[in-house]
Amino acid sequence: MSNRPSSAAPSQFRRRWHTTTFRWLCVYTALFGIVLTLLVGFIAWTASATIERDADSIMAWQLIYFDSIPDAQLPEAIYQRLEHERMHVNYCGLFTADGRYVAGDLLEPPPHLTYTREGSTHAHTMKLLDRDVSPVVRAMGEVRPSGMHLIVARDMTSVLRIRKIVVRTLIAGAAVALLAAVASGLVLGMRQIRRVREIRRVTECIARGDLDRRLPVGGDDELDMLAHLVNHMLDEVERLMGEVKGACDGIAHDLRTPLVHLHTLLARVAERESVRADGEGAALMERARTETGQLLERFRAMLRISEIGTLQRRGGFAIVDLYQLVQELAELYEPLAESRDLEWRIAAEPVAEIHGDRALLFEAFNNLIDNAIKFAPQGGVVSITLRSTPLGPLLEVADNGPGIAPGERAAVLQRFYRGDTVRHIAGSGLGLSVVAAVMRVHDFTLRIDDARDLTRAAQHGAGNEGGDGGEGGPGTRMSVECWPRSLA
Repeated sequence: MSNRPSSAAPSQFRRRWHTTTFRWLCVYTALFGIVLTLLVGFIAWTASATIERDADSIMAWQLIYFDSIPDAQLPEAIYQRLEHERMHVNYCGLFTADGRYVAGDLLEPPPHLTYTREGSTHAHTMKLLDRDVSPVVRAMGEVRPSGMHLIVARDMTSVLRIRKIVVRTLIAGAAVALLAAVASGLVLGMRQIRRVREIRRVTECIARGDLDRRLPVGGDDELDMLAHLVNHMLDEVERLMGEVKGACDGIAHDLRTPLVHLHTLLARVAERESVRADGEGAALMERARTETGQLLERFRAMLRISEIGTLQRRGGFAIVDLYQLVQELAELYEPLAESRDLEWRIAAEPVAEIHGDRALLFEAFNNLIDNAIKFAPQGGVVSITLRSTPLGPLLEVADNGPGIAPGERAAVLQRFYRGDTVRHIAGSGLGLSVVAAVMRVHDFTLRIDDARDLTRAAQHGAGNEGGDGGEGGPGTRMSVECWPRSLA
C-alpha cells in the first residue's frame, strides 16, 4: 500500500534537479549563450565594417578617376563607364547644384547624402534607371568645381548575402554545439545525480544504525575519493563501537551470573529463623534482595537492547496485524489496570497490515503500556488508540501521570535516564531504551508529547461523577508512527 502524499512527487523532483551539477550546467549554458551572442555580433559588426570600408575605397578611387575628366566631358565619360559595366554593381549620377538630373543611372540624389567623400548606406531609397526596386547600396558624393554634384554608389546585395550566410552558419554551428554541450552536461549530471542518490540512500541506512553498509565506489573522481575516506572512517567507527559494545556486553554478562548467585544466597539467608527473628536484619536483607533484583533487571535490559541492536535488519520481518496485537496487549493489561482503579480506554480500529517483527513490536508496545499504567496516578486514566493515517497506522499510548518535560524527552530514550518527577517510582530507566532500539530496527518514529486533553477529560469526569480521578499531571502521550521515517 502506497500512502505517499501527492505533493511528494513534485518535492522529490525539485530535490532531484536542484543540485550543484544542474545549477552549474544552467550557469554554463547561460554563459555559453551570452558569449555566443557576443561572438556572432562581433563577427557581424567586423564583417560589415570591412565590407563598408572596401566599398568606400572603391568609390573613392572612382571619384578620383572622374576628377581627372573635365566637366564638359563628364556626362559622356559616365555613360561610357556604365556601358562597359558588366556586373552592374556600380551606379553613377550627375546633378546640377539644384538637384536636376544630368547623366548616369541614378535619377535622383539620395536623401541625407553628404558630399564630403564619406560613404553612407542607403537601403532601398535610391531611384535607379530601369530598376523598380533599389537594392542596398553604399553611396559617396562630391561637389565638382563647377558646382555640379557627382554621386557614385555600389550595390551591396551580394556581399551582404554572403555575410548573412556566414552569420547563419555560425549561429547554426553554435546552436548545434550548445545542444551537444547541454546534452553532454545532462548525461554527466544525471550520472552524478544517480551516484549521489545512491550515496544518500546508503547514508540514510547508516544513520539508522546499519553500520555494515558502505558508500558505493566505482571510479577515481572526487566522489570516489570522499567515499573511500568515509568508508575508512566507518570501518574505524564500527570497530570502536564493536569493542565498546563487546566490553559492555561482557561486563553485563559476567556480572549477571554472580548477581544471580548473590540473589539466591540472600533469599536462602532470609529464610533462616535467626534472620526472621531479627526484625531490623530481616528488613536490611529484604532491601538487599530488592536492590540485587533491580541490578539483575538492569543487566537483562542492557543485554536485551544489545541483542535487538545486533539483529540482522529485517531478517525476521513478516506481515503483522497491529489491530490483533493491540487487542492482545489490552486484554493482558486490563486486570492490572483494574487493580489500580484506572479508567481503561481502548480505541482500536482495524488498520493496514505492516511489515515488521511481531515479537519485537509486542515487547516495545508492552513497555509503553506498562509505563503508562505505572506512572498514571491511582484512579487515573490510561488510553490506547490505534488508528489509520494517510501515511500508515498510528499507535498512541497516553496517561494522565506527571508527564515528561520537553527538555527531557530526548534524554529519556537513553539508557538509565530517569526524570526528576518519577525517581521515586521503581524502575531501571531502560524500558524506553528498548522501545527506541525496536523503533530503529523498524525505521519507525517514536514521538513524546503531553496528554493535557486526557488530563482535562479525567478531571472533568471526576468533577461530574464525584470521583477523585487521580491527582494527575500534564500526562504523557507516546505516539508510534508505524511507517518509514523517509515518508514522514
